[in-house]
Amino acid sequence: DVLTVPIPVKQLTQSLGKLEAVMQNTVALGALLFLLDLEAAVTSQVLEETFRHKGQAVIDLNVRLLQAGYGYAREHAVPVATGWSFSRVRRPFLTGNEAMALGAVTAGCKFYSAYPMTPASSILHWMVSHAERAGVVVKQCEDELAVMNMAVGAGYAGVRAMCGTSGGGFALMTEAIGMAGMLEVPVVVIEVQRGGPSTGIPTKTEQADLNQVWGASQGDYPRAIIAPADVEDCFASTVEAFNLAEKYQMPVTIISDLLLSEHPETVSPESLKVNVPIERGELVTSWNGNGKYKRYAFTPSGISPRALPGTEGTIYVAATDDHDEEGILISDMFTSPPVRRKIQEKRMKKMALVLKELPAPALEGPADADVTLIGWGSTRGVIREAAEELERRGVRVNRLHFKYMHPFHGREAAEILARCRKTICVEVNYSGQFARHLRAETGYSVSDTILKYDGEPLEPLQIAGEVLAILESRPRSLDVTEADSREMAYHYLRTHFPETVRPAAIRRVEANGYGEPVWVVDVVTREAGTKTGELTIGVETGATYGWQPANAPKEASYGNRD
Repeated sequence: DVLTVPIPVKQLTQSLGKLEAVMQNTVALGALLFLLDLEAAVTSQVLEETFRHKGQAVIDLNVRLLQAGYGYAREHAVPVATGWSFSRVRRPFLTGNEAMALGAVTAGCKFYSAYPMTPASSILHWMVSHAERAGVVVKQCEDELAVMNMAVGAGYAGVRAMCGTSGGGFALMTEAIGMAGMLEVPVVVIEVQRGGPSTGIPTKTEQADLNQVWGASQGDYPRAIIAPADVEDCFASTVEAFNLAEKYQMPVTIISDLLLSEHPETVSPESLKVNVPIERGELVTSWNGNGKYKRYAFTPSGISPRALPGTEGTIYVAATDDHDEEGILISDMFTSPPVRRKIQEKRMKKMALVLKELPAPALEGPADADVTLIGWGSTRGVIREAAEELERRGVRVNRLHFKYMHPFHGREAAEILARCRKTICVEVNYSGQFARHLRAETGYSVSDTILKYDGEPLEPLQIAGEVLAILESRPRSLDVTEADSREMAYHYLRTHFPETVRPAAIRRVEANGYGEPVWVVDVVTREAGTKTGELTIGVETGATYGWQPANAPKEASYGNRD
């Protein structure tokens, strides 16, 4: 249910003089505090900290706006949430990006490179502001090709190195990621998804880069892909990524998304451990073995002794072409197919060890559930809430969540899925990329999917509603709803008539000349509410058919497709 609390902002702020439009938010915040039964005093302190750089006058004005909204709500509404229980425990408040940056520094990262790209940019900002204190070299490069090559170079030189980007930047990095796989260089890459393709929607979320990350670079090479589930997991996964990268001498990609990376939340202080295990793998500090040092020596585990540049007696060629144990090319004037076969087997042997080290997925909830909700990465929390809502509605639900995309626990996943009754994969992309990945790894096809691809994150009630529709065999409509038409009208009016008009009444018209039902949106002036025209939007296609000025003949409209 939605509680509507109209707030006469202009009336409440009239005595404060002319205000910037954004300041209305502070009035609404004050009202919200009362509705949530929270004290305004603490928020006043937050406003003081937030606007300190703008001077005392701005602070005082915002505090008065906060109090105006709080006072109005107190007189005209009642709190909708009560009985809060607050502790005095100080908890860290940070975003997923900040958690990954902090995890990297905690894990001993000493080099970070990036080219600013939303929504990964705040990792760069955090690293720059903490570089001196943390002892990290931070490079803002000219493009993502340089970003990845620098990170690989730093990893080759022996420091723990990381870089970060979003989907478009990652596309440029893929050749150098393959280079890290060929050279067996440890490096960590953070890929924060946003809507695509191309530059897409920079400030909106999506989970549509899994195929790209999974298929990065050409050929087969050892690597790992980790998809953290929440902010605490971002910290832990980054520490884990550095250990995996060095232990198995390979690139590790952490795949996040805008929702997880940019939303802040409080976390348990214990989740941000200061002393974490550091596993650097098989490092050679001096070479006095029998014969010449072989950087890519064939070993039972596939892990070769790694020497850093400058280690006495360990000169070798680090070549991006394939090579033998010493690093000598195997495809120059002559080729050696048997050496190629054995060096490839040597590299890929490591993947079995990586998989053995990674925890397998586990079913959460009743084993005899009616429905199993499947998710990956940042959807864990919203799927859990949706499952709780479905339980309240009488549907028995369990959950199967995946964190490790590659290598993949296919056998364990297949065994779990074979016992499930009805499976629904929940993703924030159009094509159900993880459902396809799951089928490729296990041979199992999910019963159905719930997909969202409008840039907004999933919501528990939306998932619950769609699950019920699936169980009841109700058709799921892709038509433009009345609420959708209002938002589409806002977009059209903002771009064609900025800050002058707004949508008002909306009605559905079945019989018209457009070949589909349409929403007819009354357009009124922002101030007086005087009708100035109508906007017509297709129910099925979403097409904006035309703008009809008020009191004008139909032929006077423009953009009309009749």
